[in-house]
Amino acid sequence: MRPAAATATATAAALRLRAAAASLSPPLAALLPHRRSSLVLPPLRRFCSPAPPHASAAPDSQPPPRLPSPIMDAQFELFRAQLDDSSTLRDRIRAVVAEIESASRVATAALLLVHQPVPLADVLVKAKAQVEVIKGLYARLAEVLKECPGQYYRYHGDWRTETQMAVSMLAFTHWLETGGLLMHAEAQEKLGLSSGEFGLDVEDYLTGLCFMSNEFDAEPAQ
Repeated sequence: MRPAAATATATAAALRLRAAAASLSPPLAALLPHRRSSLVLPPLRRFCSPAPPHASAAPDSQPPPRLPSPIMDAQFELFRAQLDDSSTLRDRIRAVVAEIESASRVATAALLLVHQPVPLADVLVKAKAQVEVIKGLYARLAEVLKECPGQYYRYHGDWRTETQMAVSMLAFTHWLETGGLLMHAEAQEKLGLSSGEFGLDVEDYLTGLCFMSNEFDAEPAQ
């Protein structure tokens, strides 16, 4: 009887444990809806979510391009016309300046003969002939500049170097004649310039005097 009683007791204990486990774990059917909702609902939310506003906009819904302003067009046309006029005027200035440079080179080449056994009077005659040519060219340049009053320094760089060379030649010629220094007013007069709108810039005069020092490397022939 003892083995049978022990078996019955063990069986009863096993049944109680199984009943307790069944009461603690949820039924399988209760888990299925939860798992299906976790698997199905997120994709449905993605598919059913409203599209952003910009996604539904048509490609041709951009604002129309802004038309150019007539006032701005007129300003650009005026600016283009001013550039064309300035370019034409600068070309005319450079044409005269090129002739000034050529005449100055001829006069300087004539003065170089002073280092050779050539009479000084002959050297000065050739140089002075070019001085008159240069004076006439500066008169032409002054006529061109009258078309742009008040803009002397805008175009001054177009004849600055050539004027300095001319002053150097004039100063050396004056020194050969008198043994003295050519003054600013004298150089301005020899070039036919005035002290008004178109005159001889002081800086160009002083730079020309500095260039003249290159001619004192050798003593003139006696």
